[in-house]
Amino acid sequence: MSETPTNTLQYRVDGQEDAPVLVIGPSLGTTWHMWDRQIPELIREWRVVRFDLPGHGGAPAEPFTSVAELGDRLLATLDAIGVQRFGYAGCSFGGAVGLDLALRAPQRVASLALVATSPRFGTADEFRQRGVIVRANGLEPMARAAPEQWFTPLFAGAQPAIVEWAVQMVRTTDAACYVAACEALAAFDVRESLGRIGIPALVLVGSEDQVTGPAEARTLVAGIADARLAVVPGASHLAPVEQPAAVTDLLTEHFAGTAQESSGTLTVPPLPAVPASAAEPVPAPPAAEPDAAGRPDPYETGLGLRREVLGDAHVDQALADDPDSALQELVTRYAWGEVWGREGLDRRTRSVVTLTALIAGGHHEALADHTRAALRNGLSPDELREIVLHTAVYCGLPAAETAQRVVTRAIREETTPPA
Repeated sequence: MSETPTNTLQYRVDGQEDAPVLVIGPSLGTTWHMWDRQIPELIREWRVVRFDLPGHGGAPAEPFTSVAELGDRLLATLDAIGVQRFGYAGCSFGGAVGLDLALRAPQRVASLALVATSPRFGTADEFRQRGVIVRANGLEPMARAAPEQWFTPLFAGAQPAIVEWAVQMVRTTDAACYVAACEALAAFDVRESLGRIGIPALVLVGSEDQVTGPAEARTLVAGIADARLAVVPGASHLAPVEQPAAVTDLLTEHFAGTAQESSGTLTVPPLPAVPASAAEPVPAPPAAEPDAAGRPDPYETGLGLRREVLGDAHVDQALADDPDSALQELVTRYAWGEVWGREGLDRRTRSVVTLTALIAGGHHEALADHTRAALRNGLSPDELREIVLHTAVYCGLPAAETAQRVVTRAIREETTPPA
């Protein structure tokens, strides 16, 4: 057994060096210890590599920008310890990493187990909102909510020590890395790519999972050609913790085919190391049609950016209220695609400029919308209050006083954790 942090991902290896390799990924807010009760049985047949997400379990707090970037870090970590081909099991966020690897590096993954996983986790708005709450309040709201989301009430009532362990895992996570993971999940959507996965997959879900439940599991099974569904009774989101024996049995059965060759190696001989940059890319969307000046049409870029900054719900409502509107097209194509989409200023700075202009112009409804957008773009409530104070000097006290009420109300609505 070894336990060694690296410059890529913090990891731990258990089992015999000559055994086939099984890589196991954790859920957001947990550490590799969420798999502790599976390890004694799994290492009878496999060399198990567990990893921590950045900023979790004492791992270096190096935020990542996407699930794919984390997948690249994991591949680099495995390259560093000489692992070329492996089975992979992941829970929730760890399952998202498994889906990414199956799409971009299928030659590395022999078999796949997706626990409490979805091809699309909730909505982008939900995860960006979660990021805003953590920036404003720290991780305590997420820690308090974890037991209800992760465990059934019966288990939580009978196992208070495990519940407290779960809460402490969240509390000790680096907030910036947690927010980065939320942003990564907000952008994660592989529903249209599932048909490209040709790896045998076990889709495992707790019958009582309210986060990524049986409906999401069936979407995976319907989309992946060689996939089967296993529903674990009496388990919620962290099924490996709540029903460890059932999960262990299912994993052992599924991955048994991976290690059945007489040589004791994985079913397909190990392939040469494949740098993350050389992994098969997910196909890019078709390029937008050029405009009359020969430039790509910025509409789709603008629509995506508008949704990221203002939220899907806001944009959907605006388009529904004004369908086929030339004004909405103008706003999307030029305000968002041409101006917000430029590289000269980052989003935080553009939010500051926008808020100042809205305060000066007295545009209070838009000010509330862009206060929420500024929180999504990483500005803190204190920074927003400083912006309003600064405008009092240049826009006048009445404008600033009204703006303060609008901004305070929007901050309260956006950053108050759910009851």
